[in-house]
Amino acid sequence: MLRRFTPVLLTLVVVALGVTALAARPDSSPPRRSADYVVLAGVAGLRWSDVDPQSTPTLWRMAQQGSIGSLSTRSAHRPTCPVDGWLTLGAGSYAGWNGSRRPGGCPPASVTVEQPDGIGANLPDQERVVAYNADRQPWGAVPGSLSESVRCSVAVGPGAAVAAARPFGRVDRYAPALPADPSGLLGSCVLSIVDLGTVSGTDPADRRADARRADEALAKVLAARPQRSLVLVAGVSDTEAPARLHVVVADGPGWENGWLTSASTGREGYLQLVDLAPTALTALGRPLPERLFLGRPAVKVDGRPDDLASAIAAPADADREAAAQRAVAGWFFGLLAAAQIILAVAVLPLLRRARRLAGPHSPPPVSPRIVAAVELLLIAAALAVPAALLADAVPWWRGDHAGAYFAVVTVALIVAATALVRFTPGHDRTLGPLGAVAGLATLVVGADVLSGARLQLNGVVGYSALEGGRFSGLGTVGLGVFLAGSLLSAGWLAQRVRRQWRPMVVVAVGGLAVVVVGSPYLGADSIGAIALTAGVAVAAAISTGGWLTVSRLVWATMAGLALTIGFAVVDLRRPVEERGALGRFLTALGEGTGGLTVHRSSTANFQTLVNSPLTVLALVGVLLVWFALLQPWGGLMRLFGIYPAIRAALAGTALAAVIAGLLGGAALDVAGAAAALVVPMAALASLRVLDHSTDRTQPGSGHPRPDGPSGGPPGGRPTGGRPDDGGAARAGDGTDTATAASDGGGTDGPVDDGAGDPDAGARPAGRSAPRVPVARTAAPQVSTATGAAAGPAGGGTG
Repeated sequence: MLRRFTPVLLTLVVVALGVTALAARPDSSPPRRSADYVVLAGVAGLRWSDVDPQSTPTLWRMAQQGSIGSLSTRSAHRPTCPVDGWLTLGAGSYAGWNGSRRPGGCPPASVTVEQPDGIGANLPDQERVVAYNADRQPWGAVPGSLSESVRCSVAVGPGAAVAAARPFGRVDRYAPALPADPSGLLGSCVLSIVDLGTVSGTDPADRRADARRADEALAKVLAARPQRSLVLVAGVSDTEAPARLHVVVADGPGWENGWLTSASTGREGYLQLVDLAPTALTALGRPLPERLFLGRPAVKVDGRPDDLASAIAAPADADREAAAQRAVAGWFFGLLAAAQIILAVAVLPLLRRARRLAGPHSPPPVSPRIVAAVELLLIAAALAVPAALLADAVPWWRGDHAGAYFAVVTVALIVAATALVRFTPGHDRTLGPLGAVAGLATLVVGADVLSGARLQLNGVVGYSALEGGRFSGLGTVGLGVFLAGSLLSAGWLAQRVRRQWRPMVVVAVGGLAVVVVGSPYLGADSIGAIALTAGVAVAAAISTGGWLTVSRLVWATMAGLALTIGFAVVDLRRPVEERGALGRFLTALGEGTGGLTVHRSSTANFQTLVNSPLTVLALVGVLLVWFALLQPWGGLMRLFGIYPAIRAALAGTALAAVIAGLLGGAALDVAGAAAALVVPMAALASLRVLDHSTDRTQPGSGHPRPDGPSGGPPGGRPTGGRPDDGGAARAGDGTDTATAASDGGGTDGPVDDGAGDPDAGARPAGRSAPRVPVARTAAPQVSTATGAAAGPAGGGTG
């Protein structure tokens, strides 16, 4: 009876862990009204490297007493040109100016501002811009949403007019430039937007001159600011490709000496451009529009160094790292994909010749040195992504040759990690490298997440703040490696216990992984947690052997749905501004705007599928597994028969990676990152299984064993195989037995009788152990096969 309800109980455990992880959120009080007036001052192209006490003394003093951060200026266009940045500022969502532009560059500003009455202004192109964002862009941005939320607003300069124009083009009060005394103008409305100019070019002298002029204009604004006002200074856009991080400073009551952050970033010291509009309205105590901004109100957090030079060194360094990351990440993943392809081609002849056949026509075996070298290369390839993640602990981006420094550090870490795996006890066992690599990858990514995911932010295999998609928690690549490593670790551990305890082991390890992925304090990836829950449920269901039956698939589906429903209920009970991605999607669905979210996800999936090198990794992995490893000569079916928990882990990894990628808008990126770890280890384990395919036990008069009719004498050595792997005769090992490979890998169906030694393989019903001549042994005896494993039934330890 208990066995019948085991799937139900395990499903409930996984769902309970997942909902608990997803529901818990850090305590945060909602932002409150802090000012009677808000002044938004923008400088296109302003970066922290442009700020110093000599060139920008006013901004330096303002930053000393206020709160600071790095601003990601993502908009509907890449790069974000000045007109796109101003438009996004006024929309509170990713917006873009219609019109032609050269690839990777910004067109000259061509904004027409009419002043028919001398008080306000009119933008005749505004209605076309609103229609363009509604019809051609997937973000649902409405230019002018910020100005529509207040009674009146002031704009100074053409860029500010773009931000302050209402959807029909009207600017309430407008001045083309700052007057000598702007106090009356800035005090006429609760919201003022000021264009302080542009900092552009690559020549340091030119940039200093532009920054000095912007600082002089800022001095006028601060001298004329109304009482009890909040002043926000932001580098609202890029001026050329590639994108960079920019300055954001907040000065006013309650914004003293801290870091800026928001719920949209979840990272201290980082804001998005779309956060500025809700920040202004929240500071004024005004309600946000019914159609939610994509941004969230900024808040101040403590912990900033008192010395401003030390404080701004962090965002300036983050800007350099983010700029270097974009250049390095492309060739890293390209080289990784090329290396995986070369290894896939190199391993094919080894697989074909790994299984030695009896008789004179058997091909000569491959040199052990060549096999050992290929095994080390497979381990190194599987550890490439974790090593690249660790490489960001070293500031490689600060040198003149950042790419070369990164390559040296990464190669050194790969060599060290490969040596660690090679000399780990149990390396010579069939599953030794697989377990060590999976555990090491899980440890590296998990430790980074537990310590705040600092290595993933702006890391080569992490996520870039320039993209504006994620600022904290697990990134796409980290998610793929972590779910693959955790599930493989769960399968490796489960294979070492009795068969009836394997589902519990998988659920225990997988449940902890779900908590790490889904907790807002850690991975902060609800979609990844839901996908991993489905993978854990599948892995637990088939870890004892047997096929993925309809009932088992139903339980896995129910686990994922139950977690999704449970989190959705919890998320919808939160305030609107605190809801996660799932809650916001359901809210939009109820309001009839869920199609925008679906459109954004499908667009992101297509663009990622076409442009990402991780797609190549995923496809190469699928081709190698399907056309080589799963063939009768490939060894993977034999591996599945002997080690059903490993088969379960691989099946769960594939399911979780595909679900996480498609639902998260990452296409095959999660699957590609998982394949970079899984496929080399599957190929290595298959090679070792085939290498043991002719191992036989020594006949002897020992006592009968549960996994076979007879066994060798205590302490006897098996013939053939690796000296430390125990061959097929090691008690409780059940590895690489004769029966499992008499036909080249597996049987037509798994049989799992649930009896006998927990590590012994089960023999298919109706098939007896064949008596085959012993291969590569000097003894002429014929042995009895032990631990037969002809299908995905029981199995031995690694």
